[in-house]
Amino acid sequence: MEVAEVLPEFADAFAFEEFNRMQREALPGLLESNENVVASAPTASGKTALAELAICKALANGGTALFIAPLRALTNEKEDDWDRFESLDYSVYVVTGERDLNPRRARRADILVMTPEKLDSATRKHESRRYDFVTDIDVCVIDEVHLLDADRRGSVLEVTVSRLRRLCDPRVVALSATMPNVDDVAAWLDAPAETTFEFGDDYRPVDLNAGVKTYTHGENSFADKYRRLYRAIDLAEPHLRDDGQALVFVSSRQDTVQAAKKARDEIAERDVPMGVRGDIEFHDESKAALDNDTLRNSVLDGVAFHHAGLSKTERDLVEQWFKEGHIELLFSTSTLAWGVNMPARCVVIRDTKIHDPLEGEVDMSPLDVLQMLGRAGRPGYDDVGYGWVVCDGSDADKYRRLLRDGKEIESRLAETLETHLNAEIAMGTITSLEEVMDWLETTFYYVRGQSKPEEYDFPNLRGRVRDCLEELVERGFVEMDADDLSIEATPRGVLASKYYLRLETAATFAELCDRVSEDGAVLEADDVLEAVATAEEFDSVSARQSERDAISATLVGHETGDLEAGQRKVLAILRGAANGSTPTELASDAWVIRRNATRLISALGAFLDRLAGPHAANLAKRVEARIENGVAEDAVGLTAIDQVGPGRASKLASEGLTTPGDIVEEGIGGLVDAGLTEGVAESVYEGAQSLPSIEFDWGQFPETVATGENEVCDVTVRNVGEPARAGVRVTVNGVEMTSTKTYLRGEETVPVGVFGADAEELEFTVTVTFPEESLLPLESTRTVDVV
Repeated sequence: MEVAEVLPEFADAFAFEEFNRMQREALPGLLESNENVVASAPTASGKTALAELAICKALANGGTALFIAPLRALTNEKEDDWDRFESLDYSVYVVTGERDLNPRRARRADILVMTPEKLDSATRKHESRRYDFVTDIDVCVIDEVHLLDADRRGSVLEVTVSRLRRLCDPRVVALSATMPNVDDVAAWLDAPAETTFEFGDDYRPVDLNAGVKTYTHGENSFADKYRRLYRAIDLAEPHLRDDGQALVFVSSRQDTVQAAKKARDEIAERDVPMGVRGDIEFHDESKAALDNDTLRNSVLDGVAFHHAGLSKTERDLVEQWFKEGHIELLFSTSTLAWGVNMPARCVVIRDTKIHDPLEGEVDMSPLDVLQMLGRAGRPGYDDVGYGWVVCDGSDADKYRRLLRDGKEIESRLAETLETHLNAEIAMGTITSLEEVMDWLETTFYYVRGQSKPEEYDFPNLRGRVRDCLEELVERGFVEMDADDLSIEATPRGVLASKYYLRLETAATFAELCDRVSEDGAVLEADDVLEAVATAEEFDSVSARQSERDAISATLVGHETGDLEAGQRKVLAILRGAANGSTPTELASDAWVIRRNATRLISALGAFLDRLAGPHAANLAKRVEARIENGVAEDAVGLTAIDQVGPGRASKLASEGLTTPGDIVEEGIGGLVDAGLTEGVAESVYEGAQSLPSIEFDWGQFPETVATGENEVCDVTVRNVGEPARAGVRVTVNGVEMTSTKTYLRGEETVPVGVFGADAEELEFTVTVTFPEESLLPLESTRTVDVV
């Protein structure tokens, strides 16, 4: 069955000319029906084509398709892969947290590509103009739907798909690796029997021979890695000698590099006939194309590594050369198992435990293990593929059971029910206990609860929900009307949902706001950093023994109280980032921790803005900017200006220029004198003009006041820059008199009461801060003598 016969107008959208047996059997259900579809099939059997068939049907009818990719790294691959649709004048648009969203492009896109997390965030904000495009979806393709069983991420996928179906009721096409309980997924998605497909191992293009191999676990984890590496090479060697290829999965990017270097030496020592050093053309091509020295040297010996930290060009070349057979032994992280179709005759999982910067050492998920092993066997080259799990003897039976029985897909919603229930209440989709039950009936959790009532405590479901609601009420996220039992979210609950926070973290942030607003506590940068370092999102961060000296050195002079080792590590990374000097011992986890921390600080800033005031919110904004840019406090405000990065901000601050007002006053000539080129000076000057800039006019403010006398004076605060939300505060001798929020456009009069008090001297200060900008607070002071 040729593609051109079935879909002549979309023939160029497919990477092949003929459908295989599995695709042919699923084709009528996808093209001749509008029912939801669930298809379970072995890895590498061609499931992607099923997604593309569903997308083509929607596009032919003038509709919009949404593809939910399991990992962020794969969204970019889909964008590249689906240039084929672009060539047919259909637009593909990727929406991820790493890119600035263009709502207009998203609205006009024919194919949207998103991760579950980004779709969750977008559907929570579907009523906003920015994210309204998510309610206009005609078909939703869920790639690797068995991720429902993934820790934390699974519940996000589950509630998001349920929410999307309530919002716009798209056709759903769910694709999965082989799983025993495909009927439960079909029941959840209302896919009838005729469009529920369970393709067994006989649909694999190449048979799989999978097993478990053990190694002797020692005291030294570093030495253990090499024991497992030699075990992996032992398993791969016969296939390498027989013109096969081997793919070895390891736990981290750094490990792919180290394993490849060590394997090159070992392969040479064993005199395995590999490599293309005699191929002058390939030698010249790799030398010219690769910037990574280690990779360039390795590929000539037929060994390479692949991870998301390589440039796109390098990843593409490694994939190309592996497919062409130039690379015979490839070390990779798990991302490759979920993404590019790159089978090998032999697949070895060297590491079954991984170090997660946020979770510490954890077991690799069973889903990842099965996905990796599914890459064994090259269609058209091999009759059988070989897959091996290398593990400690104590884990061997666990993996043998996994390979023998597979993995039933469970719901993970119960683990985070409070968080997701709070999100639905905050959105206004749930307003009563009965509506909670209606919502639950749309989830995979409800379906699995019917299949396994005892394991899911299904008979007590209503009681579980009631307890969950009472907990949300008690912790201040939800309010319940005592008369009609209606429920609605509090500001705390709305903010927790909007900023995607765990409830424990949201409660901590709200308590900090209470201390500032109700108790009058002065918020310091240390308070912001500690609130984030102790957030539940970082509760599993661990500090290795080799990191502890660097942590202590970074925190010298700072009181860390009762913080645990992992919390101190997060705090040290944030302090180092704010100063632009993260210790090398902490560098491997620093990027992930910093990225999560800036998101949390941004959320804390929103809490402070709503619950404690603009001055506290501005402090959080400055702390966030310091961590992102690594600049000193006096330079942080300049990073709000376009064209001003960390180096330029520090340079200008050293010249005494710390605010947009200073930049504008200095003028282009002054900026050139400060060391900027004329072109850059012009850009910085224009950028400064696009930010607020404040002037103070104290008018007829007195210099003295008699004891017992008083008068009210007017101070004018004038914004000569761009309008912005602001907080204006008046203090006398450090004690707050008034504080107001305003949208500062032009000028505003601030009343200041001058009272003859017991003090001999009164110092009045008017301070202006901008909660949405990292600008330094601007203040002006007048002193009045009491006579």
